[in-house]
Amino acid sequence: MEGTIVKMAKEFKISALRLKELEQELFYLKTTREKEVAEQIKEARSFGDLSENSEYDEAKNEQAKLYGRIAEVENILAHAVIIDETEDSEGKISLGCTIKVEDMETGDEELYAIVGSQEANPMECRISDDSPFGKALLGHKVGDIVDVEAPIGVLKYKILTVEK
Repeated sequence: MEGTIVKMAKEFKISALRLKELEQELFYLKTTREKEVAEQIKEARSFGDLSENSEYDEAKNEQAKLYGRIAEVENILAHAVIIDETEDSEGKISLGCTIKVEDMETGDEELYAIVGSQEANPMECRISDDSPFGKALLGHKVGDIVDVEAPIGVLKYKILTVEK
């Protein structure tokens, strides 16, 4: 085995709820949506000459996007690792936690959920454990002051609460 390179597949850390959502999305894409796109292609073909048929081109592009998304969801499901949200890590920040932090510069308090990269949505305060902010917070507990590297410099946050 010397000289052999083994490439590990990327794991996707997700909650049980997100897993169920992805399974439902995949079912919808492979049934309802696939039939809709096939119907669009069939209808566009009926318009005649395919070389100048923009409806056909659009339907084929839609089919390519559909198959791309199906492959993406199947890959996520094949490499999903469910976050154990019941695991007690002695009050330390880990995946699945909801935390409240205080910005030490402004005094503003903010509430965040620490989630896997597939569930991250900063606009909804759902921060990935892979993000600089998420990585900096992991393993800390209430009362800790954490330095977070940001493009504008180092930001300091005090951890106020940690809940599973």
